[in-house]
Amino acid sequence: MCNVVSVTAKPLCKDDFLQRIRKISDSEVQYIILREKYLSEQEYYSLAKEVLSVCDKEKLIIHNFIGTAESLGIKKIHLPFSAFKELNGRRNFDIVGTSVHSVDDAAFAQENGADYITAGNIYETDCKKGLKGKGVNFLRNVCESVDIPVYAIGGINADTAGGFKAVTEKNFAGVCVMSLLMQCENIDNEVLKLQSKLR
Repeated sequence: MCNVVSVTAKPLCKDDFLQRIRKISDSEVQYIILREKYLSEQEYYSLAKEVLSVCDKEKLIIHNFIGTAESLGIKKIHLPFSAFKELNGRRNFDIVGTSVHSVDDAAFAQENGADYITAGNIYETDCKKGLKGKGVNFLRNVCESVDIPVYAIGGINADTAGGFKAVTEKNFAGVCVMSLLMQCENIDNEVLKLQSKLR
């Protein structure tokens, strides 16, 4: 079974954000990447501290802000590709991930110590309006170019996830979803639907 990773976007959340995070954490998602890239580091730190009070620490991945992760004792970090390229060593992180948009990016990430990558955007998404999806063939090419886990991202829901059955590479690790889990009525049901499509 492939994994489901939740990528947060508080502005998309129509109800109480922390309650939603608690429900996502209690579901079968593998990780929660606290993205919120519109925040300053100080604002992000405050939010991350609140999130940590309702979220399984083992599932939480800090996005971009290395200092926040270190201050809160969180051992998982996801870096934009530009920030990943500037990273000097692993620091004390158990897991370091980054976002890639080409096969060359993926190869660089693996060569420089990334533990996993997100590859996208696979389908068109409201998050990146006007940007055409790269498609499942792109995902397959990325998987073939590296040995580390690869997660698909961009426009993924229960309807589009069926397309990933064509990706048979063993290092295809699952999917990242943003708006779906920020807005759906029943988080557990949506996660289960995604997992069933990815089997």
